[in-house]
Parts: sequence; structure tokens; C-alpha cells
Amino acid sequence: MGVKTDLQPEYGERRTRLPPGPWNLSKAEKREVCNSFYGMKVPEGYSSNIKNLVSLQDSRLLGLKSHDCHTLMQQLLPVAIRSVLEKPATYATTRLCFFFNAICAKTVDVSKLDKLEEDVVVTLCLLEKYFPPSFFDIMVHLVVHLVREVHLCGPVYFRWMYPFERYMKVLKGYVQNRTRPEGCIAERYIAEEAVEFCTQHLSDVSTVGVPSSQKMGVSKPLSGCTVSVVDQDLLNQAHLYVLENTEEVLPYIEQHMIHIKTAYPKFRKRTKWLQDKHNSTFIQWLRFKVQSELEEDNHGVSENLRWLAAGPNMAVPLYRSYLIKGIKFNIKAQADVRTTQNSGVYLLADTMQVASAKDKNPILSNMGFYGVIQEIWDLDYQKFTIPVFRCDWIDSSGLVVDELGFTLVDLSKIGHRNDQFVLASQVKQIFFVDDPMHRSWSVVLSMPNREYNDVIGDEVLGDVIIECEPFTRGMPNVDTFDELVGELGGQNIRGGCEDIWIE
Repeated sequence: MGVKTDLQPEYGERRTRLPPGPWNLSKAEKREVCNSFYGMKVPEGYSSNIKNLVSLQDSRLLGLKSHDCHTLMQQLLPVAIRSVLEKPATYATTRLCFFFNAICAKTVDVSKLDKLEEDVVVTLCLLEKYFPPSFFDIMVHLVVHLVREVHLCGPVYFRWMYPFERYMKVLKGYVQNRTRPEGCIAERYIAEEAVEFCTQHLSDVSTVGVPSSQKMGVSKPLSGCTVSVVDQDLLNQAHLYVLENTEEVLPYIEQHMIHIKTAYPKFRKRTKWLQDKHNSTFIQWLRFKVQSELEEDNHGVSENLRWLAAGPNMAVPLYRSYLIKGIKFNIKAQADVRTTQNSGVYLLADTMQVASAKDKNPILSNMGFYGVIQEIWDLDYQKFTIPVFRCDWIDSSGLVVDELGFTLVDLSKIGHRNDQFVLASQVKQIFFVDDPMHRSWSVVLSMPNREYNDVIGDEVLGDVIIECEPFTRGMPNVDTFDELVGELGGQNIRGGCEDIWIE
């Protein structure tokens, strides 16, 4: 029939040889995939230590828990197979992984479900082209109905078994007398409920439920404090970033820009020159401006603004780890000696963009920045402290998006030397995995959704939190907040305590 002639048996004098299919991996390719998994470092709480699950001698993955399989299927497997499978088979497998990544998101846009269902049908057709019939059992077929289940029952996140499996571990921990397990569980559960109820009527006590370190809004240093007198230029750079991202200071920024344009009328149309002049003079100008207002009666200067204008202490506490809204961040030096990676950050910010080095009229627009935390500072303003990260930001020349939608970065290309700092509360945690196709590049992956404290990078619409995944460009996931709000129009939004469901 002339169908797939490259897979027909090859008849020899002594034996018949079956050519390998596009799904088959040679020993060298299996070893390459295992080496890719073996070298992966993921953030704490993302999965098990992948290195311990890989057997390089047998080229196998061993001892995977259900959650490990979930993370491999959604994000890590498409990266590991990028360089071994044939391109059509890689494309089909990656589409299937991206489908599960989208279907398991905490936020679902119903207007895109029909397109997602069409895509998964095409994906299964592509799998039929490259994989043998024995692969297509009933479980593969059931993937077609997953989108329909979302239409009828809501997001998968509310219906999967992970919370119940985790709670079963909690209940097993209640058992002290193995001859009476049910009684132990019942007595311990009642005792915890009673204590939880009593704590509602007491002050300055912690509850027995979620640990205080994991509650939303908690920000505190964790380890490795050293107090150091930092460079004055770096301190001014960090202080300027704090001022420009404080709402009380915004009116003073506008006044200072007007002051510069009035003092230098020849440069009033040169946006870049005005911005550089503002950066170099604003700190001192604000200090004198606030001091002059404080000498007046009924000045209206708040206590926070007074201490902000005075500037931070020269002796800055430096930390190796910091907890921001339930997510742990480490500096790169800490990540280098550990099996986990908590130093990658992403920032979506309004910034001045130029077409070339000679462009004197930059425009203001949104831009994503990928970086690695080098130092964690806790700026001391006498009455309060503000944590900031000093990061090595990837230059735009070291950032590409491939045809499959993966964001690739070259960690050796560092830029934005004059703007290294960012508020710790502004960033979203990401991590980098070595690209098996291009050894000098790394693939950007995002942290999975967290059950209690996934608020980093979220935007608030009224009382509803809409989760954004701006750095998974190309993946069939939720769009950025601005695009999502534009598509909502007059649609109904029903919010829950943690997640939302867009109808």
C-alpha cells in the first residue's frame, strides 16, 4: 500500500530487521534524557529531588510519586525530549503536555475551552500518526472528554485527589495506638477542632492549622543575616527604586520632572536625558523638598514619607533566604550548593524601550525581565524595613522564544547594570532548566500553582484575584491580566475564597 515504507521490515539472508519507529529511543538517547533529568534543579515544594529518581546505569526513572509524574508530564518532559525524538513526534508529545498544563490551571477562561478541545483532538490525531496502535488504550481516548468535564464540573483543580491524599497522611499521623486507628483519628480530630475554636477567643496565640510561616502576607527573613556597609551608588540605586514604587512619592516625581524641564528647557523633548537627570538628582531633591514642607504648618507629610525621604541606613542586613507571601527565595550562592533552585525571578514592568542605541525618543511599554537573585537586602528606614533583591537581569539579546513557545535565556548575558534592584513583593518565582538542544541556553519554567498562597504576580479585579502567567508565552495557559480583562467585557465572574471560575 506504500504506507510508511520506512517502517517496513527489512528482510535479510539470516534474519528480518524491524526499523526503529519515531517513538523509539536508542541507548544513547535514553541516557541523554536521563542526564537531562539528573541535572534539573527545581524550587522547594515543586516535586521530589529529580536527581534521586534517575538511574543513570539503567537509563530509567524509579520511585516516582503521583505528584512527580504530574510535574514531569506538565513541564519537565517536554524539555527533556527536545533533543532526542524526531521533530513531529516531539511536537505531538509537547502539545499533549501543554494540554494537561492548561487543563490543570487554577484559572480557566471558558471562552477558550472550545479551542482547547479542538487542539487536543488534533493532538491525538498527531499521536496516531507517529505512535503504534497498541499505545491507544481507553485512557488515551478519555483525554478527549476532559474539556467537556471542565465545562460541566468546573476546573480540574477542585476535583483532583491531591488534597485528599495529603490529608490522608495527616490522618495517619494521628494514629498512636495501632490497634484502635479509627478511635485515635476521631479523638485527635475533635481535640484539634476544640483547640482551633478556643484560639478564636484568645489573643496572641497561633492556630494549629496552617503554619504562620505559610500564611498569606507573611514576609520575613529566614537565614544568613550579615550586616554590611554597602557601596553608596548601589544603595542609592536601591533607594531610588523604592521611592519610584511608593505611591506617596509619585506626586513628587511629577513635580521633579516639571522642575527639570523648567531648569533645562533645551532638553525638555529628550526623554532619555530627562530620565537620567531625574535618576541622578531626585533623591537629594526629595530630601530637601520634604524638609522644607515639614517646616510649614499643616504640611501633610506622612510619617512614612518622612523616613523614606531621609534615606536608608548605610549598614544593610544581607540575607541568604527570605520568605515573601509564603514563597521562599534564596540567593544564587545558596542555590549553587543545594539541590533546589529558588533564585530565579520574573518581573513584568513598565519600562522605557528604544529601537537602537541612537534612539533619543524611547516609548513606555510593558516588558518582561528574567533574572537571578544575587543578594537580598533589607533596607532599614529606622521605623520600618523594605526587602529588595539585587539581581542579574538577562539582557534582551539573551532572550528568545522558540517555535514551540518555550522561553529560552542565556544566563551569561547580563544587562541592566544601572537598574539591578527590585522590590521583593513584585517578582514571581521561576526556575531555569538547561536546554538539551542548545547547551548555552536555559529553558524558563514557572512554579506550579500553590494551594494556600499563590498570590505572587496576581492582579486584583474588585474582590476577585485573577492569576497571571505572563512568562509562559506560547503555552495554552491564561493570558496576562490586561488581555484577560479586555476579553471579559460584561461576562459574569463568580469568585471563591482562593480561586475564580470565569463563565
